[in-house]
Amino acid sequence: MATPKFTLELRKKIGHDLLWLIGVTGLVRDGEGRILLGRRSDTGEWALVYGINEPGEQPADTVVREIKEETGVDAVVSDLVAVTSSDHVLTYANGDQAQYMDHAFLCELKPGGNAEPFVGDDESLSVGWFGLDELPEPLAASTVERLALFKRYLANKEHGDAHALFVADGEQH
Repeated sequence: MATPKFTLELRKKIGHDLLWLIGVTGLVRDGEGRILLGRRSDTGEWALVYGINEPGEQPADTVVREIKEETGVDAVVSDLVAVTSSDHVLTYANGDQAQYMDHAFLCELKPGGNAEPFVGDDESLSVGWFGLDELPEPLAASTVERLALFKRYLANKEHGDAHALFVADGEQH
């Protein structure tokens, strides 16, 4: 994943110290119920679209931008599914440390927009639509975790209680 310019500037001041960042994840569904995934160039794993919020940018705008940049697909946010904090510190190969607060958004295709995915930047090796029962391998661990959140949200929404997913201290409420 390309490191945002603001993060590089912060790193000049704080070095490899822990940096708290706002992240976004988008699960985009098409009219057939398939989901959009990209095969990441840094790990070779398949993943949902995710990225880092730029200063002053609304998280919903960030996820729409990231979807467009990485896959060429035009999407709109339909639901805020969850806001979660990571409980572990990630240490990157260069020694940088980060933790994330992630905003998980359910997205749909933008009416009249592009629905044909293509590799839009150097963060992906390939992109495509996949049925939930036909997911490619290997899936990124973060995608497996976030897909569980999305599936639970959608099941609860189908039963009229979408936000029954509140999680505190590791317990669902």
